[in-house]
Amino acid sequence: MAYTWDNRVSFVVRFLYDIDNNGQLDSHDFKCLALRSCVLEGKGDCSPARLQKFQHIMTSLWEELSELADFNKDGMITTDEFKKAVQDTCVGKKFEEFPQAMKAFIEINFKLLDINDDGIVGLEEFRYDCVSRMVVEEIKDIDDAFNALLNDEDRKVGGINLARYRELFAQFLSDTSDSCPAQYLFGPLVFN
Repeated sequence: MAYTWDNRVSFVVRFLYDIDNNGQLDSHDFKCLALRSCVLEGKGDCSPARLQKFQHIMTSLWEELSELADFNKDGMITTDEFKKAVQDTCVGKKFEEFPQAMKAFIEINFKLLDINDDGIVGLEEFRYDCVSRMVVEEIKDIDDAFNALLNDEDRKVGGINLARYRELFAQFLSDTSDSCPAQYLFGPLVFN
């Protein structure tokens, strides 16, 4: 099943952190994530001050993840090491209990999704994020995933706000059930 906890955590490694697609995490990924985040948040602009902010955040995230997940201290984190670290630090926990750098990453990710800066990730922004990360054959699959995430309050405001995104991201990592309410947070999980 595509939405198992194991697959969800593997998805985070592959599509959120492993930016150079070499199958493992290292400091290079987080250096590239800093630049990517800067450019995306700036919608093409990459000011030195913004880049420095993202470099600090991503360096902190890498250092924290290394401490939690680089069990053999080789400077690289495998998917299995990452899963073990998530299991040890996130499973069964709420967003507020996550490691600080991971919380910062989640908030940055929301800002990057909220393209129009209105504080809500709507359907179009969700679609954009999904197709920019992976191959999806049908728009209906993305729309269905988005609609499955929404609760009544989300529908009233037209999408997902930051508080709800934090809650969903935490569920995505911390709920080990195959029917996790947040299983569609990143759209239909496609492992091509």
